[in-house]
Amino acid sequence: DMQIVNQLDDAQTMELHRLYQNEWWSQGRTLEDTIRCVNGSSIIFGFIEQDQLIAFARVVTDYVFKAFIFDVIVAQSARGKGLGERMVETIQAHPDLQRVKHIELYCRPDMVPFYQRYGFTTDIGDIILMRHTTC
Repeated sequence: DMQIVNQLDDAQTMELHRLYQNEWWSQGRTLEDTIRCVNGSSIIFGFIEQDQLIAFARVVTDYVFKAFIFDVIVAQSARGKGLGERMVETIQAHPDLQRVKHIELYCRPDMVPFYQRYGFTTDIGDIILMRHTTC
């Protein structure tokens, strides 16, 4: 039986840190970075099964205009069971996000069809992603 949590305890935060080490996009994050990004997020989503964190995502939002989804991750042992789909649906259904104008995310080109099924689009007008790297 799966439980959805919006806070992680210390053991679950350690599990998230281990999950991060298995992905190309989050490998090398320190435990301190993991703790800081979880604590700095507006809403977190953890799927717990048999006391194990099996899926996670976080949202940073102003609760009005923008909500940005980060770090959608499913444990390798739990993939292929529809947890990614359930995570996106859970985020979109969260009561605090119902009146946010734009919910946005980054994804690799191969993931575009997955997110398009949930109403995400690459048609965002003349907006260009810009980045300033500080460390």
